[in-house]
Amino acid sequence: MTISKLFSGMKTKSQVQNHVNNGYGSESGSPSPPCSPHKQSKPLHCDRHKHRPNAQALLYSIIGFLLRRHFRVLLLLLPLLYISGMLMWAGTFPIISRPDPLPGSLYRSGELFRNLWPQMQSDNASGIELNKVWKWKYNWRLEDQISCAKNTLKQFGSSSPSGYLIIEANGGLNQQRSSICNAVAVAGLLNAILVIPRFHFHNVWMDPSKFRDIYDEDHFIRTLEGHVTVVRKLPETLMERFDYNISNIPNFRVKAWAPASHYLEVIYPLLREHGVIQLSPFANRLSMEVPSNIQSLRCLANYEALKFSVPIATLAKQLVDRMRRKSSRTDGKYVSVHLRFEKDMVAFSCCEYNGGETEKKEMESARERGWKGKFSRKGRIIRPGLNRVKGRCPLTPLEVGMMLRGMGFNNSTSIYLAAGEIYQSKRNLAPLLQMFPLLQTKETLATPEELAPFNGYSSRLAALDYSVCLFSEVFVTTQGGNFPHFLMGHRRYMYNGHAKTIKPDKSKMVMLLQEVNISWEVFKYQMKSMLVESDRKGIVLRRTNQSIYLQPSPECMCYRRAINSMLTSQRSHQAVT
Repeated sequence: MTISKLFSGMKTKSQVQNHVNNGYGSESGSPSPPCSPHKQSKPLHCDRHKHRPNAQALLYSIIGFLLRRHFRVLLLLLPLLYISGMLMWAGTFPIISRPDPLPGSLYRSGELFRNLWPQMQSDNASGIELNKVWKWKYNWRLEDQISCAKNTLKQFGSSSPSGYLIIEANGGLNQQRSSICNAVAVAGLLNAILVIPRFHFHNVWMDPSKFRDIYDEDHFIRTLEGHVTVVRKLPETLMERFDYNISNIPNFRVKAWAPASHYLEVIYPLLREHGVIQLSPFANRLSMEVPSNIQSLRCLANYEALKFSVPIATLAKQLVDRMRRKSSRTDGKYVSVHLRFEKDMVAFSCCEYNGGETEKKEMESARERGWKGKFSRKGRIIRPGLNRVKGRCPLTPLEVGMMLRGMGFNNSTSIYLAAGEIYQSKRNLAPLLQMFPLLQTKETLATPEELAPFNGYSSRLAALDYSVCLFSEVFVTTQGGNFPHFLMGHRRYMYNGHAKTIKPDKSKMVMLLQEVNISWEVFKYQMKSMLVESDRKGIVLRRTNQSIYLQPSPECMCYRRAINSMLTSQRSHQAVT
């Protein structure tokens, strides 16, 4: 608004009075009294017939009006007029400007890649040797660990059972796995008979698979025998009592991370009273801190009893064998990458990737479809830039590739990519393939006919990815979640406490990825420093209240020296007797 427009609507006192005297401002119709006479020394006077058109008289009129009627308004306007004048003098008029974005909050990785790609191509430095990827000198205790979940477990179920326990496992493949292991632990704690867990159908995963479709039921029941009794279904007498409708069985909700005391004091009396109860939902319903014998049940369930069903295990073995054959340049060793860049994951993260209005609409639609108003409720503010700065955004395929090349993995490295359907896969996967041409997925390793029975079942497909990642020399996690959480623990259990995992510091990465003019040498140095830090954190033993699914030591593992000492003691005792 210009200064002339600011004052255009204001009339002088004489103009207002003229308007009133013409018959529009007086309710009685009588003429208004004349204006007061002014001293001759005043330039402004009341004259109904003569008007002074010059600019000086108009300016004096405006100032006089403001001084008499709106002195406070003038005091407020003067600073604004001064600032506006200065801005106009500078050639612009931006009254409101946006603050500068936070460092690291913008996605500029594509620009950085274009700048660094020529230097990447010409870098002939030797890469990481996969057969020498582990450095045992870091921690001697890692060498001494062996898996021993069966050896340390005490016998359960000696007295008559308290009743039947039914749980409903919700979430994806590995959240369901957590529910199953916790259910085994609770059944042991309550001396209950566990019914094979049911799987909750969710509109995000869209997988109607049953327990037997994912896991080997016979192996599960047989492994837990003598510790927890597991049955496939309730006895006929109980089903008859509830009209053969499982929904008629009393269902009880348990708070998240409930301690063992809650189950003993609250749930156990209910189980004894009803003979059978349901606990649903059941994800994360048992504290990590439980008595050691109950913790051992979790170990036994997760690392020994839960084996994938025969169809999954058969195809998974074929994929691992093919991956090893395709990794002949590195003696059959390969790197596996868990890439969480599916459409639902990008939507859930509330991050932005320079996709403009199209991306924004797609993400809003995906959030509403999957989470029904969770992100659009009143008061919810989405801050994509802040999410990125805090390391909450999934790494793109391009960012993963740049990270690995910077860490020393060259273009002859075999990579297995574990992922669902990548968001805008054709565009987003192209730079990763450019950096790692030997990249494979389950779709490239298996034939369409082999994958046909698994298509449309997200948990079964995830189980194939899980299996191939399990046997890789190096595992790279890019976003966290249940999949890498369980896989890292399982690899530690299988490989006696040590299995190479790369877990990048994404808060540091986003700062580097925004420096589009950084040199390749500096970028490499930063990535290799991040790799060293990831290795250091990877050998830390389990801390209090940490998940045994992530770090199985010490509850699920033993030390060789302790085992040897125990065996020596047993042999000596047998010799004496």
